Amino acid sequence: MNNYFKGWYFKAQNPRQTVALIPAMHIDEEGQKSASIQIIADHGVWNICFPYEQFSCRRNKLQVKIGENIFFDQGLTLNIKTDEITACGNLKFGPLSPIGYDIMGPFRYVPFMECRHSVFSMTNTVSGLLSINGHAYRFDNDAGYIEGDRGRSFPEAYAWTQCNFFDESPCSIMMSVANIPLGAIHFLGIIGVILWHGKEYRIATYLGAKVAHIGHGEIAISQGRFKLTATLIKKKDYPLYAPVHGGMKRLIRESISCTTHYSFEEDGKTLFDFKTDRASFEYEFEK
Repeated sequence: MNNYFKGWYFKAQNPRQTVALIPAMHIDEEGQKSASIQIIADHGVWNICFPYEQFSCRRNKLQVKIGENIFFDQGLTLNIKTDEITACGNLKFGPLSPIGYDIMGPFRYVPFMECRHSVFSMTNTVSGLLSINGHAYRFDNDAGYIEGDRGRSFPEAYAWTQCNFFDESPCSIMMSVANIPLGAIHFLGIIGVILWHGKEYRIATYLGAKVAHIGHGEIAISQGRFKLTATLIKKKDYPLYAPVHGGMKRLIRESISCTTHYSFEEDGKTLFDFKTDRASFEYEFEK
């Protein structure tokens, strides 16, 4: 099968440091197979390529292996040494917080979709140590988040944000808006989950969510009695590779830890309204 990719996103964050690890496999238009691990941290970003033969994953379980690097639902092991990066260490995860049902909703059954998203854990504890080019990333019951994507290509235009709320732990948010091609038409698709004090709120196109405004780093969503906004205030972004027809040919930019304002209302009542410098944000719409 050509034109296919599958990737996972493991994020670990303490009040001062953030790192995300992105293991992936990819098959381009010519059938060339490869694997990679991208590392994005507060002090830089790296893309490490591997032969496809060193990649394996479980079909119905969160378990990925690339070379000597292992990622699964209970933690991960990192062992990378190249001319550009030496990264090693182990992280242990606490129990994951899966969402109530597939984030794609009924769209999971629609064939030929360009990209399908998964959320494996809205929040989980992370403990352990990673060393990345001599920088120590230490975690002690800190915050984690795990998601994934699969398909042919990332959307041409999209925005994504994720944040663990340290002052209100265990609470977190994930939201994405994308220009979705479906046959001859395009539409703005919305998926989002808010985990707030033990309650899950779902914001999605298939539940009636609509984009009230998007532009200049701001996303405003309305859905019945809910209103959700996320505004990118100050970014510090790094380039990451993203798939186009299965091949990792596109450069996007992610701020792994940036300043963002979030607000969420239900029936006119504000559930939260705050600014944080610990959010993650990708904004691939025109400014």
